[in-house]
This record gives sequence, structure tokens and C-alpha cells, in this order.
Amino acid sequence: MKRAVQTIILLLALTLPSHAGAKSFKYAFQGDLNSLDPHALNEAFTLGALGNVFEGLTKRDRALKIVPSLAERWDIIEPTRWRFHLRKGVTFHGGEPLTADDVIFSFARARDPASNMRNKIDVSAALTKIDDHTIDITTIAPNPILNAEFDTLYILSKRWAEANGAQRAQATATTNLNPWALKANGTGPFTIELHQPGVATRFKPFPKWWGKVEHNLTEVTFQTIKSDTTRVAALLSGEIDMMEPVPLQDIDRLNAHPTTRVLVGKELRTIFLNLDSARDELRYSNIKGKNPFKDPRVRKALYQAIDIAAINQKIMRGTATPSALMISPLLFERAGEFKRHPYDVTAAKKGLTDAGYPTGFDVRLDCPNDRYVNDEAICKAIAAMWARIGVNVQVFAEPKAKYFGRVGVAGSFDHSIAMLGWTPGSSDSLNVISNVLACRDDKGAGAINNIGGYCSKRIDALRDLIRSETDKAKRNDMIAEVYRIVHDEVGFIPLHQQSLAWGVSKKITIPQRADNQILFYWAQKSD
Repeated sequence: MKRAVQTIILLLALTLPSHAGAKSFKYAFQGDLNSLDPHALNEAFTLGALGNVFEGLTKRDRALKIVPSLAERWDIIEPTRWRFHLRKGVTFHGGEPLTADDVIFSFARARDPASNMRNKIDVSAALTKIDDHTIDITTIAPNPILNAEFDTLYILSKRWAEANGAQRAQATATTNLNPWALKANGTGPFTIELHQPGVATRFKPFPKWWGKVEHNLTEVTFQTIKSDTTRVAALLSGEIDMMEPVPLQDIDRLNAHPTTRVLVGKELRTIFLNLDSARDELRYSNIKGKNPFKDPRVRKALYQAIDIAAINQKIMRGTATPSALMISPLLFERAGEFKRHPYDVTAAKKGLTDAGYPTGFDVRLDCPNDRYVNDEAICKAIAAMWARIGVNVQVFAEPKAKYFGRVGVAGSFDHSIAMLGWTPGSSDSLNVISNVLACRDDKGAGAINNIGGYCSKRIDALRDLIRSETDKAKRNDMIAEVYRIVHDEVGFIPLHQQSLAWGVSKKITIPQRADNQILFYWAQKSD
């Protein structure tokens, strides 16, 4: 009761009128912002929110092009050695000057087993301090996209981290957060003034930020509003300036309202299902002593029993793009070579029968209910489709704050089938291969976000070759081979790329990037 009262008081305070001339920006999301640790969770919403506070060596512009950030420039000294020149005069919010020691510390921290960011760094990369503002990164083999993910590999103050006992990353499980995971000390354009997980986070402009200020905001407040109806009502009433995501059925309503509009665009994120093909026996099934998902015929049967067109029409209201690949077709020029396995209930039943499951089996499908567009509804629809081939599914849906910690490495991959979405931070296939498609062990070493444990040694070998290949045609040949293996073996079940739908006040101008990061340091608010 005490927590509930505190929450109500805080929310009331957040809706009070601001002082004259203030440009207060309030936005809401369906899920929580829990840990402020920049190396805890590799998830677009979290990275976007923290990207207003922390910075990497690089950043991306409105068109997702890599541009300088804390590194004002870089040179490729030789094919296996990059030199990064740090921007001088940069200070952390706590007053500490940015030095090469902070970068080396942050890279080491991001590589910690507890970090969800370790695949953002070439596994062979070694950092060498040349002087306080110069760092060399050396790799065993050439890596033509070495810096492609440094925009969200955020730099933390070494001195601050040591003073706060934050030398190691906060595990991705979000229960019992360490006190320092509720604090932040970055170099970015905003500081965090208040943070209450599951309730609200208040940001203030950092007056000593090194960059050119492109927003006109005096304060930003993020609120968790889980209910779709409540989020829409808050936007319509003017209590918030922006909400994400907009329920698809409310897009026309918000566009017709005199004070609101909906920003709609293509998103790079691919939504897919992970099948636990690693364990010898599924945790959540009536099949004992063996694992049906080790058989590609079973995996393909589940794939072919999904009517993706019906999901797009009835649940996604025609806004999704059904996918045959584990990457957006916008990001791989040979995507057109791949087609989905056709929806075919008869073929799916035969596949189960041939695999030795003529009457099907029972299994649990785990999903978040506050992360992706209509995530729980999609899972329930798939469960009904699988029932047609005798696979009886219990859908278990929960908030992302619990979900990601449980089905990922921090929860020992606790699921039998689980939904996940992935946006390649580098906009390159190597990101998907290294983080999702390659093999991993029980402790997450390898592709940490391959939560189903699918493993192809050939894909691992190709990943290592792709990482250092500089010939574009040869590299694309190898990438296509990876996707062909995953497609033919049904290592995963891709569903679609969802569309972006942001509800905003007509007073707000904000870029909508295809990676779905909400970066309010570009926002403008009119009177």
C-alpha cells in the first residue's frame, strides 16, 4: 500500500504545470526502465533511453549513419589496428574528465560475463592506451566493421564506478538491483535527476555537455504506463506528449484528433520464436526423456502450421512485413532470394508424424506482454494454430522486466519456446549471426541471445570468416549461406518485422529512427 501511495503522489507531481517558459517533455512506454547500468541489457528501448545520458565512441545520425561522438575521429593504421582520438574537454556529469582509462575500463566491463553487451566488441580486440586521449584497438584479423556497434557501447566513468562499487555490470535479471544500478553518470546531453523503476524517470539537460544542443527541452519525464487504454487517454488529454507503441486499432483515432498524430514507419526489428533445441529434455512439455525440438522435422512442422498472413491481417492490421529471414530485408541486399516455408497444415501434420509425434504433444510458449506490438496476442494466435496439428500450447506471458531475465542467460534460459525481437545494432548481418544465430553454451558464452540454443558448427566457422572478409561479394556469399542453413534446418521461426507507431502531440517534433530508439535530445516542443 505504501508503494502504491508513493506512486500516485509521484505521478500527480509529474503532471503539475511547469514554470513559465519551460519546455517539459513527457513520454510513456508500455514497459519499465529498470537498471540504469549501460552494460546490463542489449534492448532497443533501454539503449535509447540511456543513450540520452551515456555516449559511445561513435553515434548514429538520424539516418543511422555512423558519425563521431566521444571519439572525434579514427584512423585505420593498418588492417588489424584502428586508432581512436578522444574528444578533449569532455566531462562526465559528476565532473570527471573523460580519458582513455574510462574507455578501456568500459570496454573491459562490457566484456564481463554479467554484461549483455559483450558481443558488441570483436572477441580478439585488444585496447592499448597511447596517451590520455588516444587508444589503439588491435584485432587478430581485419574487421571492416569494428566500430559499427560502438554507438551503444556506452562509456562509464572509471573513477565513479570504483567509488560506487560498480566495477562489474548488473546482471540482466532486474530483481534486487544493486543501488548503483539506480544511478547514472554519463557524458551525454541529459542527466538523470530522479529514477524509480516501474514508475518514472526524470531527465534534465546537462549544461556542460560538449556537443551542439539541438533540442529546446528543459525537462523530460518518462513514465511506465502498461495499459494501452490509459496511454492513449493520457496522450489525448495532454498529460503526456508522446507514447509508444500506439495500439494499432487507435491509429486512425489519434490521427483524427486535433492535438495528436501518429508517426508510422518501418522498423528494423525482426520478431521470431526460439525453440529449445539444446536440452536433452524440454522443461515444459509432456514429452519425457527426449527433446522433440532437436528434430528439424518438428521445427519445420511448427513453422508451417503458422498462418503468418492471418496474423498480419487480423492482429497486426496489415502493418507488419512477414519475414523469411532473421534480419530485415532492408539490411541484406540478397534477402529476395529467400522465401518463407509455406503455410501448410497437412504438411505440418505429416512432419510431426514422420518425426514420431502423430498425435502431437504439450508444450509451453513464453512471451512478453509489454515489449513488442501485440506480443501476447500473437502468441495466443500461434497457440491456436498449433492446436490444429495436435500441439497443445500453454501461453505464459509476463512483463519484460521479468521475462528477459528469466528466458535469457541470467535465468539459465528458462523456457521451451520463447518469443524474441532483434534489431542489429550495427545494421549488419554479422550482428545477428554473432548475437543470435551462432552457438552458445549453457553459460551464454558465444551467441548470448541465442536463447533456444540452436547450434551449427558451420555457422560458427562462417561467422569467423565473415568478421574479417573485406570483399563484399564474398562476404555476402557467406552471409547468404548462414541464412540458408538456418532456413533449411529451421533453427528459428522468423515471424515478421513490425512497424513503428509513435503517438505524439502536434506540439512535438522528433525524428523516428528505424531502430526505434527514442532520442529526445533531438526533440523540439512548440508553444
